[in-house]
Order: sequence, then structure tokens, then C-alpha cells
Amino acid sequence: MGRGKLEKFAVNATRRNVVEPGKELFEQLKGRWNSEFFQNENPIILEVGCGKGEYTIGMAQRYPDKNFIGIDIKGNRIWKGSTLAEEAGLTNVAFLRIFIETLEQHFGESEVDEIWITFPDPRPRKRDIKRRLTSPRFLEMYERILKPGGKLHLKTDSASLFEYSVEVLEERNVANFLHTWDLYQSTLQEHTMGIYTTFEKTYLEQEVPIKYLQYTVG
Repeated sequence: MGRGKLEKFAVNATRRNVVEPGKELFEQLKGRWNSEFFQNENPIILEVGCGKGEYTIGMAQRYPDKNFIGIDIKGNRIWKGSTLAEEAGLTNVAFLRIFIETLEQHFGESEVDEIWITFPDPRPRKRDIKRRLTSPRFLEMYERILKPGGKLHLKTDSASLFEYSVEVLEERNVANFLHTWDLYQSTLQEHTMGIYTTFEKTYLEQEVPIKYLQYTVG
């Protein structure tokens, strides 16, 4: 492991806005994020697979009356997001370093108001279908921690992942299902708040349409 990563991990260990294994709060926040971490009762929004946290930071800046948690397993990415949050003086942001498969170990039933999945790995091989973040097993997990009326959003450049996700959600007959194959040529772009990740900007420069969907948990 490079020295740079080790230094970033050491910084993460000292930051309050980073929740990770080895810290006292790591296993104590399930069902208690608002009372124990944010110390308010504002809505909680997750970005699953947040990378460097650009979407998490962008949303937190626009909505100071909501709480945002970026989730990723990569410590160097978490470091970048937490650094951006500190530089912006944001107190409504946290970063949680876990594997997404363990999400329910850290959030209680109906604790979350919205979940964003932004440009996830499309996992194109058939043997990896169960690892796609919009596979039924993940959707069921998200729905257990989302409040009734909560929303799930997906943004992706991948046509194959988007087609798969639409098929899965249509089979599940979810409520208020909206989707578009070309976000920035549709009326749905208002739902994405004008926030662009680095990946997204690159895709747009290459004229790759951005796909988007959302639905409501019953």
C-alpha cells in the first residue's frame, strides 16, 4: 500500500465525519443516526457507492436542512469526500466505510428517507447479476431501511445496467416509477438537482446519454 493511502487512512481515523471499523460509533448508530450523530431530526439521504462523495457534497450544500451519508468501501475515496465536506464547512454530512452488503447492520428499519445510486459498477457478466446494486436482493434491502414514501434514485451511463434495472422494477410493480434513457433531454432532470459527478461530466463530453430512474417505496 502506498504511503499516500496510509496517510489518508490516518486522517480518516481522526475525522468525526468518517464512520469506519475501529471507531466507537461504528456499531452503535443503527436506528440512531439522527439522535447520536447528527443530533437533529432531519431527513436522512444516502448515496450508495459514493466514490469521492461529489453527489453527497452537492446535495448537502443545497439542502442544509437534510442529513447526507456517503457510503463506500474505499478509504481513499472516503478521505476525499470528507475533505471536501470539511473544506465546505458542512455539518450535515457523514461518510460510512462499509461493504454495501452490510447496509442493514448500520441502518434501522424505515430510518432513511432517500437513497441515491450514482454511476455504480454495471457488473455486465451474467455471473455477477446478484452483485448489481439494483438486483432484487439489494432493492429489498434498500426498501427495508427506507421509510414508507421514501424514494430510490439511479443515475448511470450503462445501457445494459439500466435496461436490467427497468426490467426488475417493472416486474416488481413499484409505485410512482419514472425513468428516462436520456436524462438531459427529458423533464426528469429537475429531480437530479443539477449535480454532476466527474464520471458524469466525462460521459456527457463523450455524448453518452445519462439514464435515470426513481420510484417510491410503499
